[in-house]
Amino acid sequence: MEYNVRMTFVIDIREASSAQRTGKGQWTYGFVSELLTREVDCVLLSSGHCPEEYATLAEVVEIPQKGLEWHVKAAQYMKARLAGDIYLSPTSYLVPFLLGRKRKHIPVVHDLIAFRGEPHDRKATLIEKITLKRAMQTSHRVLCNSESTRSDLLSRLPNIDRTKIVTVFAGPDSPNPERNKPDHKTILCIGTLCPRKNQLRLIEAYQKLPDALRAQYRLRLVGKRGWHDDAIIQAAEDTDGILWTDYASDEEYNELLRTCTVLALPSLYEGFGMQILDALQRGIPVLTSDRGSLREVASDSAMLCDPDNVESITRSVEALLRDDTKRQELASRGPKQAAQFTWKSSVDIFLSSLE
Repeated sequence: MEYNVRMTFVIDIREASSAQRTGKGQWTYGFVSELLTREVDCVLLSSGHCPEEYATLAEVVEIPQKGLEWHVKAAQYMKARLAGDIYLSPTSYLVPFLLGRKRKHIPVVHDLIAFRGEPHDRKATLIEKITLKRAMQTSHRVLCNSESTRSDLLSRLPNIDRTKIVTVFAGPDSPNPERNKPDHKTILCIGTLCPRKNQLRLIEAYQKLPDALRAQYRLRLVGKRGWHDDAIIQAAEDTDGILWTDYASDEEYNELLRTCTVLALPSLYEGFGMQILDALQRGIPVLTSDRGSLREVASDSAMLCDPDNVESITRSVEALLRDDTKRQELASRGPKQAAQFTWKSSVDIFLSSLE
C-alpha cells in the first residue's frame, strides 16, 4: 500500500531508547520501528542513547537536557522547522502543550489513568491534568491505542473534534515468537507494581486457592516497583509460593512467556494491555478483567473476571488451572485473536489518516 504523505515526522523516542522499556516505551519502539520501514522522512529526538538500528534509518537529534528543560528545547527545535513538519509525541503532552497551534503535532493517548482518582504517580498525574486539554484541542490528529481509550478521551473532552481522533491500537513484542510450552507450575503476572495493576487482589486470590493447587503452582510477579506498592511487596513476601522479581529483560520476558502455564493480569484499568496480546499470540491461557481495553483485546479468547472481587479472581484462576480442556481451547483461540493486532496495521491506519 502506498501513501501520499509529504512531511517530516519529528518524534520523541526517549521511552523507546530506555534499557527498561515499560508500556509506553514498548508502544513507541514498536510503532516507530515500523514507521521507519516506510518511505517517510523522520527525525528522532533523544536525550542521549537511541536504539542502534535507528541511527542508520533516520536522523537522530540529541537534546541533552532532562525533565521540563528537554521539552522546552524540543518545542524550540520544532518551531524552528518547516511549518508542514509534524511532531509525534508518544509519551507526553508537554511539547504539544507548548507548541499549541504554532506547529502541527500528534499526541498519543495511552490511557486516562490520571483522571480516574485512583492512586497513581503524583507528578505524572499533575502534568497530564494541566496539559491534556490544550494538547488535544490544538492537535493535528490524536492517536489512541484502543477504542476504550478513545471513548475515555471523548468522555473527558466531549467537545473535541472527534474526526481527528484515530485508533491505531498496538502490535506484539515479537513478530514470530516461540509457542508456549507450559511448565504446569507457573502463574505469571507481568506489570509495574501499583494499585492499578491489581497485584494485591491477585495475591489474595492466590492465597484462597486450594492447598493442592498452591502446592503445584507458584505465582510469579515480575515488574519494577511503581507507586503505593508497599502492601503488594509485603503480601508477596508473607505468602508461600509467591516470587517477585524486578524488571525482566527481553530475553527473560520471552522465556517467562514461553514456559508459564497461565498469564494473569486482572488490572483495574489498562489503555491497551500489551502483555495480554503477547500472551495470546503465544497460545498462553489468559486471565484478565472483564472491562475496557482488556476485554477489547482479549475478546472471547481469555477467561474474564471481576477485578474488584477477590472471589471472582480466585474462581477464575482455579477454573483455568483445573480445566485442561479450557486451557487448550484458549490456547487455540489466542493466536487467531492476536493476529488482528500488528504494528503494520497500526502504521497503515496512522498514515491513511494523514492522506
